[in-house]
Amino acid sequence: MAAEEHLAERIASLPTGPGVYLMKSARGKVLYVGKAQNLRTRVRSYWNAGGDGRIQVPQLVAKVVDVGVLVTPTVKDALLLENELIKQHKPPFNVRFRDDKQYLALRLDPRDRWPRLTMVRRFKRDGAQYFGPYTSSSGMKQALSNLRRIFPLRTCSEGVFKDYARRGRPCIEFEMGRCPGPCCDKVSEQAYRELLQGTELFLRGRSGELVRALEQRMQVAAAEERFEDAARLRDRVQAVEHTVERQQIVSDRQVDRDVFGLARDGGEALVQVLHVREGRVIGSAEYPFSDVRIDDGEVVSSFLGQYYGEGHERQVPSEVLASASAGDDPALEALLRERAGRRVLIRVPRRGAGRELVAMAQRNAELALAQRIQNRESVEAALAELQQKLSLSALPRRIECYDVSNLQGTLAVASRVTFQDGLPDKSGYRRYRIKDAAAGDDLACMREVIARRFEKIAKQPLPDLLVVDGGRGQLAVVTALATDAGLALDHVGIAKERDTESPSERVKRSGGLKAERLFLPNRLNPVLLLPSSRGLLLLQRIRDEAHRFAIEFQRSLRQKLGLTSILEEIPGIGPGKRRNLLRELGSLRRIRDASPEELEGVTGVSRKDARRIHGFFRAVASLDDAGTAPPGEALEAPEAAERVAAVEVEFRE
Repeated sequence: MAAEEHLAERIASLPTGPGVYLMKSARGKVLYVGKAQNLRTRVRSYWNAGGDGRIQVPQLVAKVVDVGVLVTPTVKDALLLENELIKQHKPPFNVRFRDDKQYLALRLDPRDRWPRLTMVRRFKRDGAQYFGPYTSSSGMKQALSNLRRIFPLRTCSEGVFKDYARRGRPCIEFEMGRCPGPCCDKVSEQAYRELLQGTELFLRGRSGELVRALEQRMQVAAAEERFEDAARLRDRVQAVEHTVERQQIVSDRQVDRDVFGLARDGGEALVQVLHVREGRVIGSAEYPFSDVRIDDGEVVSSFLGQYYGEGHERQVPSEVLASASAGDDPALEALLRERAGRRVLIRVPRRGAGRELVAMAQRNAELALAQRIQNRESVEAALAELQQKLSLSALPRRIECYDVSNLQGTLAVASRVTFQDGLPDKSGYRRYRIKDAAAGDDLACMREVIARRFEKIAKQPLPDLLVVDGGRGQLAVVTALATDAGLALDHVGIAKERDTESPSERVKRSGGLKAERLFLPNRLNPVLLLPSSRGLLLLQRIRDEAHRFAIEFQRSLRQKLGLTSILEEIPGIGPGKRRNLLRELGSLRRIRDASPEELEGVTGVSRKDARRIHGFFRAVASLDDAGTAPPGEALEAPEAAERVAAVEVEFRE
């Protein structure tokens, strides 16, 4: 009773101005963050008879024991503060907009002398212009491909640009007509700025304005008898019109709109956004939410406030259409008006083309939500299967997987990947450089990595399941370390079967692929799941991701250290042998391409050394075939060539 009286007194003493209120539980956790024009009246409405009509209010007020407020000058400021506090506290009764997909975008800085488009994943307030977001790299590449045929801006970095300017001749992009050649003064600044203006209009979807500007310049060029320029402008007009024709026309009105469709299934919700420019859909994105406890109107209102809020720098259109009403929200209207520098109409259309647009967005949202729920159910089935087949103590919602990798006994590294409910959790990814264990000793490397992991338990709680890429040996290492530390931890090893049987047997059993074996502690025989098992497929995916992450780290280390530094890590190859290799074979490239016999012919290099060096570079080549440029090609840059030459001189001396 005392708690209720304290809460009533607290509400009665709240200020009557605009601001943000934070409803808190008995443990001080923020349950809900809201904004209000009148804080006292708004908060009191939650405890009035029937609340404010929202179905989640009784669940919320039953848990609230205290209310904190932050007063702001205006309700618009309250909206901005509300968004920041939602991000900070992550209250369970709010919709939290987490734009963590890092969609691709195109960045253009008009302040540069010769601006160029670059691909980025973050919008920043740095004075540059951003176009997007693009939900897929293929969509963005298609946009760039269309754009470069019409408005060929330069694409090279500053270093490459200066290098070609120093040489006095442009690159092959100029010969192909995909760059005007500003590095060698092949284009004037005025002409380049015209290309830049066309690029901006094209990417903003303002095709009508762009065509009119091009046609006007074409007529001027024809009147001045600059027929080649007029023909080039005519071709650009046709290219723009042809590209625009391929885009989906959804409205005859030449107006810019963002259309928001909301789909819900219990506590699951998904917002689909369609970007419509001049009556054409030029992009879309979807944003899922879980455990939603507020009504549709508040979901839309909260989402819009965060979507156009600080840190995202999105282009605000003339109209915002939604499938559910955001209510009479002057703070949201003020925010959008400030962002756009003009009035922005927010409405729920009831008829006409606007209603059809919202229906399209809502239908796409429903399909995406259904697919999301289906995928989640599939993951739940996979996790339940793993718990049953591997006799785990709990459903393995959080899984960590470790992989050790070395390059012919050098550059030993390890990786940790983390999956939460079947999806990668990048915040739990870690890379390890092996410090103490010998590079070729996989068990010692695994022991070092797991020991380092167990030292971080206070800051990084253990997962539900720990997976190691390996068989009984690697699993035994984890078992011993967990026992010594007094930890009760489910762990399993995953490894492919050995080649102990004929190929025909393997073909009959698993389609020609080696079967996966799962090793459990204190169990002699491995667990064999069907190749189509959902649980096994999930573990394979996690193991493959750990392997990819480790190999990627190894490649980055090799590129960072340089070929000469890596040679120093090959066991048995000291300074004298490296000096003889460079002196007698002449270059690092020649060492890489040499046969074992040629390497053995170098003074001081034994047959064992030759085989070790040859095997090392063969392993490097296998990594490069998987997507990294060969070391020889990496040494083609002028600065790299100079560095190698300096190293060779040093060794010769």
